[in-house]
Amino acid sequence: MMTSFLFRAMDARAGVFLAIMAAVVILVPVGNLLVPHGSPFHVPTYAVTLMGKYLTYALLALAVDLVWGYCGILSLGHAAFFALGGYAMGMYLMRQIGTRGVYGDPTLPDFMVFLNWQELPWYWYGFDMFWFAALMVLLVPGLIAFVFGWFAFRSRVTGVYLSIITQALTYALLLAFFRNDMGFGGNNGLTDFKDILGFDIQADTTRAGLFAASGLALVLSYMICRSITRSKLGKVLVAVRDAESRIRFLGYRVEHYKLFVWTLSAMMAGVAGALYVPQVGIINPGEFAPANSIEVVIWVAVGGRGTLVGAVLGAVLVNFAKTWFTAALPEIWLFALGGLFVFVTLFLPKGILGTLNDGWSTLRQRRNSSDQEDGTGGPRPQAKQSEDAPASTPPPVPAMSRAGASHPQPAE
Repeated sequence: MMTSFLFRAMDARAGVFLAIMAAVVILVPVGNLLVPHGSPFHVPTYAVTLMGKYLTYALLALAVDLVWGYCGILSLGHAAFFALGGYAMGMYLMRQIGTRGVYGDPTLPDFMVFLNWQELPWYWYGFDMFWFAALMVLLVPGLIAFVFGWFAFRSRVTGVYLSIITQALTYALLLAFFRNDMGFGGNNGLTDFKDILGFDIQADTTRAGLFAASGLALVLSYMICRSITRSKLGKVLVAVRDAESRIRFLGYRVEHYKLFVWTLSAMMAGVAGALYVPQVGIINPGEFAPANSIEVVIWVAVGGRGTLVGAVLGAVLVNFAKTWFTAALPEIWLFALGGLFVFVTLFLPKGILGTLNDGWSTLRQRRNSSDQEDGTGGPRPQAKQSEDAPASTPPPVPAMSRAGASHPQPAE
């Protein structure tokens, strides 16, 4: 049943995206591990790590596009869920260090020994097992998102007020994780990782494996999102985005739909954070910064809100530009990012992919209209009307009048 759900929304466009992702996931590790260093087709390890980071950012952008592009929830706090997933994975990686740390303590991480902690906090138990850490990567962001959404959506907080509250959430977590007594490394965070699942985290094979895992997670998340958005549930989500009051009037429990997609999106962001941490080698409270969440929104806006693939495209393009600008012209990067957002808002309000889709639709409509004309360019002759038929066909009678109409209830 799960397989049929994932492949239900497969079409030519999804097939092209999946084919490109399959080629990237296969060719990049092959170019790194099997192609000789002197070859022009060799992919250096630092490039594998950099592209793996781009894939985790793309997954985060996909999560934001699901709630913003299809449900109208502008989240300015998704960096919080990204960081929570990253901390869950970082705690597992710290527990794997053992006696190889600076202080050689078999149980306590180095920062706890430095701060004179006497025993491991209770919330660190279980993180020495990968399956438990992987479960927490999903549960911690998902649970916090569920509780937050339960109160926010039941209170019918929408629009800019909801965006401000999401930003307040991530800022509160930022302040909390900065405290040394929280037990998460304070300002320095978690770092100095050694291995993951018994493999050296600095090895080329491990780096290639993490890149492939990031690509597979992005593909699976894309298929889940596309299956949802093209289902009946997705149509309800779009209706909530466009006319929430009317959907409530029709009898739908709007808060349930919002809560579902909000929680799912937070869990996807947590997975992105968990894949991000072992590739960059550190997680600290800076990942909670509200500016990070705003930057993710820019990625989605540039690529195309409500397109899924556009979110992936925007994340990769903007971060590639960021990498180039911060190396070549670091002093103007923030100005370039702000200018890009203003340009997209004024001239490409639907983003890159949304604009291309509109152009393709217009071209197809013109082609269809030209096919309906004859060879001389005039309209195709119509069949002669019967003399007994009325001169004009009356307009169709509406199915139900506006006043006193009983709206159908949705199926449970």
